[in-house]
Amino acid sequence: MKTFFLVLLTIVFSTTPAQKNSVLGKWKSIDDDTGKEMGTVLIYEENGKIYGKVIEITKAEDRDKLCNNCAGEDKNKPILGLTVIRGLSKDGHEYSGGKILDPKHGKYYKCYINLENPDKLKVRGYIGISLFGRTQYWHRVK
Repeated sequence: MKTFFLVLLTIVFSTTPAQKNSVLGKWKSIDDDTGKEMGTVLIYEENGKIYGKVIEITKAEDRDKLCNNCAGEDKNKPILGLTVIRGLSKDGHEYSGGKILDPKHGKYYKCYINLENPDKLKVRGYIGISLFGRTQYWHRVK
């Protein structure tokens, strides 16, 4: 029985730092123009790719908004619950090769993300090359 608890404690304490140094988890998205919190995005892995879903919207009046400007399968879907980061793959210290949705304008952009530190995530959306885009810094939900 002691061995079981020792193994269990070892697993718990060895996986906690790994999660902290991962992009996976809940992140507060911050508007790069205003510096105000917009909501929470859950970043998760599925079939070896990284995705991000809106799980909370900060402003009460925005919680029922639809992605009216979106095209295809996302058209007129609620922004709350919408997958906004799709199909990123690990490439060195960053995740790239996927896309990010700007629900306000309904457009997808190429995207990469990387950890600035365990609690700060750099999120870059761009057109063509990463020089033509914008960056947001998201903060881990503790």
